[in-house]
Amino acid sequence: MMIIDSTRPQRQPRGFTLMELLVVIVIVAALAALAWSGSRTLITRARVIESSANLRSLAAANAVYLTDHGVYCPADDQSNNRRWHGARSSASGRFDPTAGFLSPYLGKSMRVTTCPLFKAMVEGSASFENGTGGYGYNAAYIGGLPGSPFDRTTRIRLSQRAANVANPGHTVMFATTAYAVSTGLQEYPYCEPPFWDFGDGPSGSRPSPSVHFRANGSAIVAWCDGSVSTVVSNKSRGGANPHGGNPETHRLGWFGPEENNGHWNPKN
Repeated sequence: MMIIDSTRPQRQPRGFTLMELLVVIVIVAALAALAWSGSRTLITRARVIESSANLRSLAAANAVYLTDHGVYCPADDQSNNRRWHGARSSASGRFDPTAGFLSPYLGKSMRVTTCPLFKAMVEGSASFENGTGGYGYNAAYIGGLPGSPFDRTTRIRLSQRAANVANPGHTVMFATTAYAVSTGLQEYPYCEPPFWDFGDGPSGSRPSPSVHFRANGSAIVAWCDGSVSTVVSNKSRGGANPHGGNPETHRLGWFGPEENNGHWNPKN
């Protein structure tokens, strides 16, 4: 039988010192930060994959349009009321994102699926039209032709034929886009080339850039062969922005070589 000596002072459990508590707090905070950073990285990767799938679907839809009509989907009409991604009845009418030239080829929804990377970046009501999904079309060379000619009867923009695209795997069809305005970003339906082309080849005049490098510093591009890839900015400065926006602040620009309008021009 064990006898306990009650007269002997019992050892009291020692609590944490202030320094030990601080060390524990720092370790927990560091682990939480690592977990948060890892979670954000995984979320961003998933969104890039989803956005790439959206662009691949757009390229596939345009390929079917090409099969049916012999030309790529036109970017817009002469009244500027109907576009590849939607339409309005008049300049002041409400924009319908299910009534574009490409809409019948976009599945049951008949509309462009929004880029998940783009949703938190813009206020949709601030855009001239909604429904681009945060993607823009190569209207200068694929959805249209240099000089912007229109059919005299239908008044629909004349678009490119596949036979005229020399290197489909290196010619832009769609890309992640946006447009800088004084209040931030808005949707923009076109991925503008480095230089305006008024029909006589690339001029020395630059538009305000619209390619948006929002995928971890990269833009996502759908090419005319149906492939999709990410590209990095070539750091070129854009032309004047008439709407008070700062393209550089919002990661807007161009990519690749710019001679003869680079990856936009199907003759390259």
